[in-house]
Amino acid sequence: MKKLNRVMCVEDDPDIRLLVELSLSTVGQLDVLCCADGSVALASVTAFAPDLVLLDVMMPGRSGPEVLKALRKMPVMRNIPVVFMTAKAMPTELESLLLHGAAGLIVKPFDPMTLARDLQPYWEYGRGSR
Repeated sequence: MKKLNRVMCVEDDPDIRLLVELSLSTVGQLDVLCCADGSVALASVTAFAPDLVLLDVMMPGRSGPEVLKALRKMPVMRNIPVVFMTAKAMPTELESLLLHGAAGLIVKPFDPMTLARDLQPYWEYGRGSR
């Protein structure tokens, strides 16, 4: 049975990026690639081949929804689950993000001790849709 192994995190805040990396790699025992913006992520995603992408909603340059749209144009990324991260957890925003094709939403601040476990259902859901 395949399990979640590789997560790409796209987050512009360096402190949150470090927290995600430590949480997923140390606590979750996952391979993690963190990118500071959408352009770096799009340039790196094919080589890294993530099982799941954790994507900040609001970033300078390309927003999370814009990065997701670009990812979905890549054949290898068409069915990879993408989970948005946001500090704005309004129900209307959640609905809008899910309409963009996200598998789910992680609300900041998140619990670093459970982040890897919190991503698991989104990864399983995304795998089932392939």
